[in-house]
Amino acid sequence: MKALDELKTRLLEVSDLNSSTALLRWDQQTYMPRGGAAARGRQMATLSRLAHEKFTDAAVGRLLDRAERETASLPPDSDGAALVRVTRRLYERSVRIPASLVSEFDEHNAATYQAWTVAQPANDFATMRPLLEKTLELSRRKANCFPGYESIADPLIDMDDHGMKASSVRELFSALRARLVPLVHAITSRPPADDSCLRQHAPAAEQLAFGAQVIKAFGFDSERGRLDLTPHPFTTRFSLGDVRITTRVREDVLTGSLFVTLHECGHALYEQGIRGELEGTPLAAVASFGVDESQSRLWENLVGRSRGFWEHFYPKLQQAFPKQLGEVELDTFYRAINRVERSLCRGHADEVTYNLHILLRFGLELDLLEGRLAVKDLPHAWRERFEADLGIPVPDDRLGVLQDVHWYSGPIGGVFQGYTLGNVMSAQFHAAALAAHPEIPGQIAKGEFGTLRGWLRDNLYQHGARFTAAELIRRATGKDMSSEPYLDYLWRKYQPLYRLEERGRYATGNGPLKAQPAS
Repeated sequence: MKALDELKTRLLEVSDLNSSTALLRWDQQTYMPRGGAAARGRQMATLSRLAHEKFTDAAVGRLLDRAERETASLPPDSDGAALVRVTRRLYERSVRIPASLVSEFDEHNAATYQAWTVAQPANDFATMRPLLEKTLELSRRKANCFPGYESIADPLIDMDDHGMKASSVRELFSALRARLVPLVHAITSRPPADDSCLRQHAPAAEQLAFGAQVIKAFGFDSERGRLDLTPHPFTTRFSLGDVRITTRVREDVLTGSLFVTLHECGHALYEQGIRGELEGTPLAAVASFGVDESQSRLWENLVGRSRGFWEHFYPKLQQAFPKQLGEVELDTFYRAINRVERSLCRGHADEVTYNLHILLRFGLELDLLEGRLAVKDLPHAWRERFEADLGIPVPDDRLGVLQDVHWYSGPIGGVFQGYTLGNVMSAQFHAAALAAHPEIPGQIAKGEFGTLRGWLRDNLYQHGARFTAAELIRRATGKDMSSEPYLDYLWRKYQPLYRLEERGRYATGNGPLKAQPAS
């Protein structure tokens, strides 16, 4: 298959250029001195432009034509057929975007990110406003490379979650809101769990050491990855043998680093689990942003906040922090790490309220893209809608419109929906794994994660991007994506923790979901 081999050679060169850009971006967000920002933006823009030009060269189109004929007789799910199919989709998308726009966007993103690292802690939206207006302009220009959409957000959403549109996301989010709002109301009408055991000083070194111990047990391969610090945690991959995760530490919260580390480890387990034969091709990637996020949320929440997990790890945590936790019972700690409350910060939000934060952001960026909201009015709109959705005032822009890095390091649109899609998928994948291996909860209570990780590797990780998210979900679970496993998981976990009445399980709308009287 000469054409296929030639195509792989060309794709490997593109992959090397993209990985070099990713390495520069990782360095910018971890160790680069502030003075390097201007040059770094130019460097990343140059590499992105070269990668884009090489990938969209007409020669790649001709190679794809020949490779399609060569692989026509192969099974559709074979590596060869999948490579041609996925590369064709990415190629036809990429040729629509001018290389000059790719370069301009990358250079702008680098400058905007660097400005955000200063403006966010200073509560300085005025500095970011013109940069964000430019981001919105570039995002619209990128979307407009794909005429014929229903919503201008559709092309941007499709880039990260192929097959999804603004209308389908709206429909899913509307159904979730109808069930989540009364659940949040019922839980937050109860006295909150006492989390004072977590709000104690815990040295950064000890927090990082414990997190490293847990992710090693999860299966994170430190010979093919590393852990570093950054203001806004992320995971990146330069090759299947070099997957890097980052975390942050708050020394005033005992678990200030732990769950962030577990979250990023979930991303890394996915990347490290992709078959090595796919290296250097578009198949050596995650199926979608939502599927990728499903793994970070699965390992962080469905595993890392489970009662069984802490039956094994809580004594070890007590040994690491004897002054803070020596006299604290496991039940008290378990309730503390699963405390539900209306809060300002998405990154620290609990499982029940988290998606309300995402719904807010998704709605705002749709309004920005579709012209119903101007950037100058974004801080006011954020505060108004946040108070309406979560019932608490936003004191400043630092905890409002400047809170998340996303709009200041990438496009407006196409990302935030993936977080809620990931939550939904995480429960569906987890339920399927437990159906296949009912012994998994008992193993987790012993600190053993091999069976769960093996099921995920066999059904998700190894395939990389060979299948779309919809195909992967059907293959792994036997069903289309559904929010029911996720809502069922939330109910089964939080109903006993907050003594909710069973008859309120399927409550919808804004009516109250009652809690049982305190015993």
